[in-house]
Amino acid sequence: MATWARILLTAAVLTGCGTPPIAPVSDGSGGGERPADPDQSTQAGPAGAGAWFTDQAEAAGLRFVHFNGMSGEYYFPEMIPAGVGLFDYDNDGDLDAYFVQGRMLGDGKTLDAALFPPPTPGTPTGRLYRNDLRVGGDGERTLSFTEVTAQSGIDAGAYGMGIATGDIDNDGWVDLYLTNYGPNQLLRNNGDGTFTDVSSQSGTDDPAWGVSAAFLDYDRDGWLDLYVGNYVQYDTNANQQCTGLTGVRDYCTPEVYAPQPDRLFRNEGQGRFIDVTGTALVGGAPFGPALGVSTADFTNDGWTDIYVANDGRENLLWVNGGDGTFENMGPLSGSSVSVSGEPEGSMGVDAGDVDNDGDEDLLVTHLPAEGSNLYVNNGRGLFEDLSVSSGIGLLSLRHTGFGTAFLDFDNDGWLDVIALNGAIEAVRSRPDDPFPYGERNLLFRNLRDGRFSDVTDQAGPVFELLETSRGAAFGDIDNDGDTDALVGNVNAPARLLINHIGQRSHWVGLRLVGRTSPHAVLGARVEVIRGDQPVLWRRARADGSYASANDPRVVVGLGDSSTPPTVRVHWPGGDVDEWPGLALDRWTTLTQGEGAAP
Repeated sequence: MATWARILLTAAVLTGCGTPPIAPVSDGSGGGERPADPDQSTQAGPAGAGAWFTDQAEAAGLRFVHFNGMSGEYYFPEMIPAGVGLFDYDNDGDLDAYFVQGRMLGDGKTLDAALFPPPTPGTPTGRLYRNDLRVGGDGERTLSFTEVTAQSGIDAGAYGMGIATGDIDNDGWVDLYLTNYGPNQLLRNNGDGTFTDVSSQSGTDDPAWGVSAAFLDYDRDGWLDLYVGNYVQYDTNANQQCTGLTGVRDYCTPEVYAPQPDRLFRNEGQGRFIDVTGTALVGGAPFGPALGVSTADFTNDGWTDIYVANDGRENLLWVNGGDGTFENMGPLSGSSVSVSGEPEGSMGVDAGDVDNDGDEDLLVTHLPAEGSNLYVNNGRGLFEDLSVSSGIGLLSLRHTGFGTAFLDFDNDGWLDVIALNGAIEAVRSRPDDPFPYGERNLLFRNLRDGRFSDVTDQAGPVFELLETSRGAAFGDIDNDGDTDALVGNVNAPARLLINHIGQRSHWVGLRLVGRTSPHAVLGARVEVIRGDQPVLWRRARADGSYASANDPRVVVGLGDSSTPPTVRVHWPGGDVDEWPGLALDRWTTLTQGEGAAP
């Protein structure tokens, strides 16, 4: 993906050799015995015993296999999927799962020559799985998923790319937006287990090649708006033939095709959106090819901004002016290119307070010769590229990063980094592999001093696999107080990475909902006060990563603290509520307007 000649040359060299309902606000009691120190278990056994993460997809019934329609024609969209989503569509208190699916491309003449036939007969389609989590009297959790696609009424037979989730009509039921190679789809949740396709009447059926999208309330009117990141102008009938540096045919780079403009849709209420791209995104921008989108208040002025990771071109930082318009401050902010001033193959992205100083920093994944970028915010939307000094850049070399997140996997109060990887040029040293694009995924631990260490080898056997990972969604899938991951792999089974280390430290889990209905308030910021320890800042969001939708709830690891913390919620619009002495080690719903004055 960007600066491809240099990247592919380096790559060639390197590769040659039913859960209880969410609890109401408590009276402040909580605690119990201090869990074991997470550092006491640092090595995974030979069969995964003591592993920090284990793959439980097969055991839990998530038997989804992605199909990209690979036929030997090297159609460009075949390498871009597949996004995944975590969201509670049935409001039973646990996270359900959605997977986008591919299909055959072109005129169908190569169907018989397909290298990877569909995993099930018939037309491939996106799949919805209901989480039937059970918690025993002893607290033991049993994960079980049931496929409910047919019952849900979801008809997603297009060539799928990504997912975004949000409650577009504030009725308390989360809705689903699907990006496709082709017109996108908006599926309204009917509140009875079914969805209705409202793509056309909503005005959001963008026909461009969309990859990542994000819901955000950019104008603070209480309705979720929609940003859609589009990739390139591509037609299978005009498919270009490209080769890698070895002279063997492979997928083209995005530089072969013209980028497509992104789209910003304003929610007018009543299920209707209008395209405000031309008036809201002032001055236009060097759009695309967009692959990752993350929304956060990067300038700490109370208005949500938009960061876009572009593949091979300058990244965009749309700073919200508070008047319905945005200005691209990417070049001035220091977050649009590498420290050497070069645009990179940006794919995955996330925002979070990695240094616990109260502002939103940025993580962007790239190609093997580039390494991932860590942009650290000074609190005013100006960033310093600390990829080298943090170790993130060096540790991620030799890998092609897509899905990613800042996540506190061990709940020590400091955000760590996970990166899901998969090559975009075939690894020629694996000639017997029918899909030689697999790479290991990576886990980096925050050392609390601005540096990170690679703890991938300690994370568990699932991190030893060579797979072509793309989308990744993050959230507490088993409601035990730590962050798990759902991973989409191209032409391979999905993975469900369950965290076994985070709950060993105390934590608080927060569901932030609006005053008029129990809809998740995306963009709300949480301030967690722990006595004389650093204040922790987290935010409610469903976007970030790569073409995927995350858990909008907030789980906060408390590290060494065993005292119930004071939690302040900074709501979009400026209201602040405070809940002192919040109960430890449980999920709590916080409703806007029901807390005390800070």
